[in-house]
Amino acid sequence: MLFKSHGGVHPNDMKAPANEAEISTIPQPPQVVIPMSQHIGAPCTPLVAVGDEVKLGQKIGEAKAPVSAPIHASVSGKVVAIEPHLNNLGNMVTSVVIENDFKDTPAETMVPASAEALESPEQIADIVREAGIVGMGGATFPTAFKITSGWGKVDTVIINGAECEPYINSDYRTMVEHPDDLLKGIQLIMKACKVDKAYFGIELNKKFAIDLLNIKGGAKAMGIEIVPLKCQYPQGAEKTLIKTVTGREVPPGGLPASVGCSVFNAFTAYSVYKACYEGWPAIERVVTVAGSAIAEPKNVKVRVGTPMQWVFEQTGGFAKEPWKIIMGGPMMGMAQYDLEVPCGKGTASLLAFAADEDKTVENPVCIRCGQCIDACPMNLQPIFMYMYEEKDDVEMLQKLNIMDCVECGSCSYICPGRLHLTHAFKTGKAKVQAYQAALKAKEEAEKAKAEAAAGEAPAEEKKEEK
Repeated sequence: MLFKSHGGVHPNDMKAPANEAEISTIPQPPQVVIPMSQHIGAPCTPLVAVGDEVKLGQKIGEAKAPVSAPIHASVSGKVVAIEPHLNNLGNMVTSVVIENDFKDTPAETMVPASAEALESPEQIADIVREAGIVGMGGATFPTAFKITSGWGKVDTVIINGAECEPYINSDYRTMVEHPDDLLKGIQLIMKACKVDKAYFGIELNKKFAIDLLNIKGGAKAMGIEIVPLKCQYPQGAEKTLIKTVTGREVPPGGLPASVGCSVFNAFTAYSVYKACYEGWPAIERVVTVAGSAIAEPKNVKVRVGTPMQWVFEQTGGFAKEPWKIIMGGPMMGMAQYDLEVPCGKGTASLLAFAADEDKTVENPVCIRCGQCIDACPMNLQPIFMYMYEEKDDVEMLQKLNIMDCVECGSCSYICPGRLHLTHAFKTGKAKVQAYQAALKAKEEAEKAKAEAAAGEAPAEEKKEEK
């Protein structure tokens, strides 16, 4: 039985014709730029130097922090630079630039795990971490840390196959073309999380994948229940998916583990299979290339570090002059202003839109219709959050639980006044974080001052005694 979740919108899914486009492989670029931060958590420190020869799959970046993920070479060749490069978030991050020798000489570490290792939750988690696997749907949270931090707390694993944003269908093609491998990857995640059953949520516009996984893959016999989901955005949002599948509601400020759940993207599960059964680290992603400016929508395998420009060129280029280019989906993806930005582990799609898609207005005005409140999947009040963000009222933003906003864009999509709601909430969350950091710094300074004063008191008393 499915449980009802609040809010959501129904944009045209725009999955065709790319929905039927089989995964193809594009030529590798002559050079890859691999950022040392492709995950939530501490960035990696390069393990190589300029002039080093590296092999395919060789670890080239590592961090000691628990919330992090190693980085690997996506091609074999020579390191020609270690320098800051622009990433998809608009930040300059340390990156390793490798000149491709087109030999794909594999690293000695690219070997399948032993049968014994694949029976141990601890060893599976170690393999996943060493492979640098993160949330491949775009969240990029380190998968190994999600697994180990859930031990003793998580009793339910949910695989996110909703892929509810328009255009994107790279995970769908993975389900259709690699069903057995994907299910084996889910089994490994179940074993690593120490649970006996998993729920695989897939929207009903992917009925062929649902039938294939049930019949050919034999999901039920593997302890995996395929859950057909209503086509509604943001069905794939973590907290929404948990509520829909289990009826459990993650409290404000809480994490899925607080209600016994752990959610993994479908391609993440496939990547776990590749790491454990084939020895492949996270160096490749299936990417949907689509949008009104694209000549021929496709799903292609892309090596991590491949510039967007190269991907567009190798998939047929633009049919129209692109007005906006987005890495990710049209609802939550990030607009890009430099086509040299490299694809990362969480790059599920590259979208290019023509100018006739522009729906912005010069003077957006709130008409108090309340549609944004109805659409919000987190039961928030966007109309008031927007008002208090404009007034810089941080205390009210906290009372309105702005930090629970998942930035899904449902409110912006439904708004007849065309307000830039999602952008305002990103800014508002940053203001709250800055305010909280300032309060913490003030409290720590006052505490240090009080401790220093208390420490000086005995010395003053001794002076008086003398």
